[in-house]
Amino acid sequence: MKRLILASASPRRREILSVLGIPFTVEPAGIDEIPRDGESPEDFVRRAAREKGIEVSSRIGDNAVILSADTIVVVDGEILGKPRDLDDARRMLRRLSGREHAVLTAVWVGDHARNINREGMERTAVWFRELSEEQIGDYVTREDVLDKAGAYAIQGYAAAYIPRIEGNYFNVMGLPLPLVVDFLRQALE
Repeated sequence: MKRLILASASPRRREILSVLGIPFTVEPAGIDEIPRDGESPEDFVRRAAREKGIEVSSRIGDNAVILSADTIVVVDGEILGKPRDLDDARRMLRRLSGREHAVLTAVWVGDHARNINREGMERTAVWFRELSEEQIGDYVTREDVLDKAGAYAIQGYAAAYIPRIEGNYFNVMGLPLPLVVDFLRQALE
């Protein structure tokens, strides 16, 4: 069996992937995650996941299957990436307060030697309760919000503010397991 490389520095993705019991190593990608002018959120997240995987694949060589992913939060067509600072995190949480938004995670699996190149995207709808300024301030000091798309983590304290989701829970964490399993089943055979 080929070795599996997770092209991500995300501790949440490592945690989710470890559930499968497949040995893997981590090799973070070094790409800029900046949307291009006019690029839709769907096109951006797919491109970012693909570019991460290709970048790591070019360094690793042919003896591995590469798994990469990218997650974004989208509200009113605006991509909310990782906040620049705590003020930006507060701004994002104000945008999400009392509304529905989408979490998009794109996944790319590649094996250069066997010409395997699969990509897909999962969408989950997430609803936030109305948040007061006090709740927002408390949340940004309670959790490390700076490394999370949309400035929140559903698996942390933010769960207290999320009464409903439609779609895959692990997608909101950053790695939609059903999609990953389908892709890895073919790539690791």
